[in-house]
Amino acid sequence: MYSPSWPHSEIREIFPNIFFVTGMNKTSYNGVELQHSRNMIVIRDAGKLSLINTVRLDDNGLSALDSLGKVENIVRIGAFHGRDDAFYLDRYMAKLWSLKEMKHDNNRITDIDLVTGGLMPFSGCLLFIFETSVHPEGILHLARENGILITCDSIKNWVVGDEFFSPETIKLYHEQGVFGAATVSDVWKQACKVKSSDFSRLKSLKFKHLLSAHGEPLLNNAYEQLTKTIKQEFGV
Repeated sequence: MYSPSWPHSEIREIFPNIFFVTGMNKTSYNGVELQHSRNMIVIRDAGKLSLINTVRLDDNGLSALDSLGKVENIVRIGAFHGRDDAFYLDRYMAKLWSLKEMKHDNNRITDIDLVTGGLMPFSGCLLFIFETSVHPEGILHLARENGILITCDSIKNWVVGDEFFSPETIKLYHEQGVFGAATVSDVWKQACKVKSSDFSRLKSLKFKHLLSAHGEPLLNNAYEQLTKTIKQEFGV
């Protein structure tokens, strides 16, 4: 029923009450077996934890997670993630927050829709939605530390292959030009058919940091890096 727990890092506190853990992911795309890394972001607000882009942790990791607070919310902002949501929903009897029209594994049903200007799972957070995407995809904007973006697949920060990659996937991603700072991948663009108008709107947000489902945290200069990418990829 659940995806297995694959190797992962320890939970790191990136900013006060904002935590980050990196783990292995195995999948296939167009018949090619892939092994790369993915990240889960944990937000603590008044002792309650919200898990974004879930990654299943092993027993030691779960103990560390439990020491941070009580898991109450599972937050899904990307159409192509969510394989570990069911594990956390059952373990903690948590609420599932997601974008409208999101399809979940294991016949799960969204408890609370994420909508622009609507209720959010923790304080100081706003939702950005890619309105032109054919698959549901969003970004969370946190009004902390001069602005933090939390993304799923829309913007990645895989600068290099890390310890959770297979050598074959590192080689393939190098050949495909996947690695780089604050990138928008061709695979995601082709799948979602996102238009430049969404990225024009994204540039209006104020932020300094990026925490993506893929890659290391991009701290302090995320706005400059992302606007450079947007200019290169979309000409806006």
